[in-house]
Amino acid sequence: MDIKVADTAYPHRLGQAVVTALDAAGQPLAETELVVAQTSHDFLFGNIAFDLTRLANGQGEDPMSATEETAALWLDLYNFATLPFYWRSFEPVEGQAATTRLQTAARWLAERGVKAKGHPLAWHTEAPRWLLGRPLGQVEQALRRRIRREAAAFAGLADIWDVVNEAVIMPVFTAEDNAITPLCRALGRLPLIRLAFEEARAANPDAVLLLNDFDLTTAYECLIEGVLEMGLQVDALGLQTHMHQGYWGEEATLAVLDRFARYGLPLHLTENSLLSGDLMPPEISDLNDWQPARWPSTPEGEARQADEMVRHYRCLVGCPAVASVTYWGLSDKDAWLGAPVGLLRADGSRKPAYDALRRLIKQDWWVSPSRLRTDAAGRFRLTGFAGGYELSRPDGKAKTAFHLAAGPGSVAVSLA
Repeated sequence: MDIKVADTAYPHRLGQAVVTALDAAGQPLAETELVVAQTSHDFLFGNIAFDLTRLANGQGEDPMSATEETAALWLDLYNFATLPFYWRSFEPVEGQAATTRLQTAARWLAERGVKAKGHPLAWHTEAPRWLLGRPLGQVEQALRRRIRREAAAFAGLADIWDVVNEAVIMPVFTAEDNAITPLCRALGRLPLIRLAFEEARAANPDAVLLLNDFDLTTAYECLIEGVLEMGLQVDALGLQTHMHQGYWGEEATLAVLDRFARYGLPLHLTENSLLSGDLMPPEISDLNDWQPARWPSTPEGEARQADEMVRHYRCLVGCPAVASVTYWGLSDKDAWLGAPVGLLRADGSRKPAYDALRRLIKQDWWVSPSRLRTDAAGRFRLTGFAGGYELSRPDGKAKTAFHLAAGPGSVAVSLA
């Protein structure tokens, strides 16, 4: 018998396996009624989890943060969480870091099947105030210690990191005084990137380390080429795509992906957003320069956002180089720049975009519980998105988890 996912348009994401069901003695369960169901995706569908840390730490609901209801909506959709390691708020007083709080949050997420990522380790914005005015040598040593500490303390809890964030602009950043920009200016972009990656790699050799940037011009390409030419191991490239001025469209998005896929590294779409309200004027060059007093979500904008959400995710999942997509905010409440980018309204109600994305992830790209009958050799064919699956008897008394890898293959699953 054949079991297939609803949408087979992405062959590079699919596993096509012959599954053999075995009894406790290792004999095929021939001509047997069973149930197969998907339990997880290998592809990383992510969102920021900043507002979940209070619930994770047992501090109850916060009316200005996540509620049990919004947390349930988050967990029903995503398997990949970005946790906030902005140095200024993570360590507001030197030596007093929020390590335990975020470790608790990472464990809470892991218990719910969510992989955690740390963002970021080295960034000029949100650098701590207590570093200002110190000699560059002391700033460098503090940065090295900070990277080693976080990478080591979260090994096994957050094994994916935006190691250096926005290095293209780092040495020329002028929006606020900080201690990292002068350090980057003195050392140079490439040496600063090297020290950050080497410290993170030494502290957690198993981590996936990203170079991440919003500047997707040739300046970022030149930086990447310089990093690779000096022999530094970068595990993935982070691309930020906040679309406050309108959806780019599939053609333009694929053109960007093609430019960065040529480096042969997995692409992580680290910061995605699509508006459900009025678009930011096209003449604005820095998104931070336009923050109206009110920026509401509108019915027309919500319909547009839902359509664009589906188109955008289909485009990204369709690109073999893309390994993860992280949306930047579940709710409009406290959204970056006050923009109506959330999949929930500020009151926690779902926008059409939430349901549209859920249909993709949990229906079109998901094998729902499906009853089957094995053949005379105890086999059936399964075609589905790579990820975790479960095989069980119809009465639910015997269940076994197994993994479906992308590509053709075979799997033997033992049921007690």
